[in-house]
Amino acid sequence: MTVSAQSICPCGLPATYGRCCGRYHAGLAAPTPESLMRSRYSAYVLELTDYLNATWHPSTRPDDLGVSEDDAVKWQSLKVSFAAEQGDEGEVSFVARYKVGTVAYRLSEHSRFVREDGRWFYLDGEVI
Repeated sequence: MTVSAQSICPCGLPATYGRCCGRYHAGLAAPTPESLMRSRYSAYVLELTDYLNATWHPSTRPDDLGVSEDDAVKWQSLKVSFAAEQGDEGEVSFVARYKVGTVAYRLSEHSRFVREDGRWFYLDGEVI
């Protein structure tokens, strides 16, 4: 999937991709755990594996993200229900909806983030 800078951002906020997640995908550091979470969701939608790897903490990053252009997963929506940060640690709870073929699924996760050298990284998450 491709989007233009003027398209509505896939992350669900009422902003254009260029003014929302697109700027983080272009290299700007996400300022909060929630903004990183939203930009990572958009990266999954857009299959931006380099961004996903770069924003996943090296201590927990898998060798293979399991994302490919042939993947039948179609991300539908993201809803963030909780976001907090304290110092260099953050948490975000969310529900992401997606389809594989005609079957709908829902992923609920409570994610942990860490900030190092001024950049937030996804650390890990617990599926709930």
